[in-house]
Amino acid sequence: MSRRILFAVLLAAASAAASAATTRYTLDPNHTQVMFTYSHFGYSHPTGQFDGVTGTLDYDAADPDRSSVRVSIPMNQVNTHVPALDEHLESPDFFDAAKYPTATFVSTKVERGAAEGQLKVSGDLTLHGTTRPVVLEVTLNKAGEHGMWKAPALGFDAAATLSRSQFGVKMYVPAVSDAVQLRISTEAIESKAYAAATQARPAK
Repeated sequence: MSRRILFAVLLAAASAAASAATTRYTLDPNHTQVMFTYSHFGYSHPTGQFDGVTGTLDYDAADPDRSSVRVSIPMNQVNTHVPALDEHLESPDFFDAAKYPTATFVSTKVERGAAEGQLKVSGDLTLHGTTRPVVLEVTLNKAGEHGMWKAPALGFDAAATLSRSQFGVKMYVPAVSDAVQLRISTEAIESKAYAAATQARPAK
């Protein structure tokens, strides 16, 4: 019995040490952009973005493979700077935001990239009621104390290419391209500091 207890104690200690190495960060929605670009009949490449993106990142600087990320994207906050287009994209012709109000990305694997500061993040993207695997090519821009937040922070850029028809968004394919390029840029603040700072701000 004593050996079992000792083993349980050692296992718990190892688990606690592993957890301590990972820091949780909260994505700052004011400095997080999820942008998309597509071909419009071959004439132009319009770009839009989703506002109000939220998420968390568990990051281990010493062993990035142990990191993970979860992101939520409100589909009724499309911003192309063309109100009529925003309304059309949110309609049943495309994202059907009323029926599928949120898209999510949940990582399943994080791997080091070919160069320092590069990561390959595999995960499941749920969009328009369909879940499919997506791989993000990620670059760590900076890690350190944020000058405004006065707290630990990370900055990342990421990119991926999606086939929108695989998620059931097929309107106007192929005239309006099936392939959609995603670009993501985000700042993430250590979660406890983020929560403390945002709770301290006066309500608007």
